[in-house]
Amino acid sequence: MITRRTFLQSSAAAAALAASASSARADNAPGVTDTEIKIGQTMPYSGPASAYGVIGKAGTAYFKMINEMGGVNGRKINLISLDDAYSPPKTVEQVRRLVEDEKVAFLFNTLGTAPNLAIRQYLNDNKIPQLFVATGASTFSDPKHFPWTMGWQPNYQTEARIFGQNILKTKPDAKIGVLYQNDGFGKDYLIGLKEGLGPDHAGMVIKEASYETSEPTVDSQVVTLQGSGADVFLIAATPKFAAQAIRKSSDLGWNAVRYMTDVSQSISSVMKPAGLDKSKGVITAVYGKDSTDARWKDDPGYKQFAAFIEKYMTPNDLVDANAVYGFGTAATMVQVLKQCGSDLSRENVMKEAANLKELELPMLLPGMHINTSPDNFSPIRQMKLASFNGESWEQFGELLTG
Repeated sequence: MITRRTFLQSSAAAAALAASASSARADNAPGVTDTEIKIGQTMPYSGPASAYGVIGKAGTAYFKMINEMGGVNGRKINLISLDDAYSPPKTVEQVRRLVEDEKVAFLFNTLGTAPNLAIRQYLNDNKIPQLFVATGASTFSDPKHFPWTMGWQPNYQTEARIFGQNILKTKPDAKIGVLYQNDGFGKDYLIGLKEGLGPDHAGMVIKEASYETSEPTVDSQVVTLQGSGADVFLIAATPKFAAQAIRKSSDLGWNAVRYMTDVSQSISSVMKPAGLDKSKGVITAVYGKDSTDARWKDDPGYKQFAAFIEKYMTPNDLVDANAVYGFGTAATMVQVLKQCGSDLSRENVMKEAANLKELELPMLLPGMHINTSPDNFSPIRQMKLASFNGESWEQFGELLTG
């Protein structure tokens, strides 16, 4: 027989146990309350890579849209996005502020190869998710050594291998000159290009020229590469320097076939500053829909993106590939949070980030899906080649895997 006293004692014990469990969960989920999920981010809103600031603005706008719809599982997303000027020491300072002062739950879409390298060990040592980093450096897809860090876009080596394979197919006697940023971002392209060419053809790369992000221009490097006799020009540069390289190569009358990293394919921040006519013929690799391409005007995914831009951003952002990118990463982050349910511990956030299955996004190319697993931290692994026609990117060929 259960007496009233026994019942009350049992109820009290159950309440204490529930409170203990709730407290334990709270201890494991900093930045999370019953109504809010606080997330941290660094972006180059100033400095040599400031064109990428649109990515942060798009993510912020996307979360605002989600919050207006009621949030995720009843919680609003509070994204604290700080300027690091694309400077690794500043990134370290801002991330420590986000983690130690703001008490964010995790880091989302922090931008840049060098900035992310500067914070990766700190975040992994403290078991803080560093999710969907805005860099394609292959080192950020290494779950064995850095289980708290995950990329998002196809890695640079994958893209460069695709370029190398295409050069072999279309111009087997090519002489290749490479402009690259002197860090992990640029060096990944050299590695991938030579892998794509294969050991028997690596000698096709006849000249390499690097630059530092502190330099005002890359004009001298472009002149050097032209002087080498190269007839294929690979541009592994961030937007400011990619625009300079396109413009200078055209001004020199250098008729090389030009390949350019996908991270600089924005028409508004690269092709227009370089000159639309001077940009004709540049080849890149894409995995998302080009918002300037009329083929997508009736596509449901494009319509969803265009409606988002119209309500939350500016008309100029509609033709900026960086806005498309920010839209995609934010949508992926929301899916992870949905899968987490009520358990927003850092451990579960990381677990669900590594458990994305056949996720379709509005602005991914048809047939492409995002997939992750505990040993696969590369959500997107396919791309398609595209050529700039003076107005938009024209895709050609099939979906490729590097």
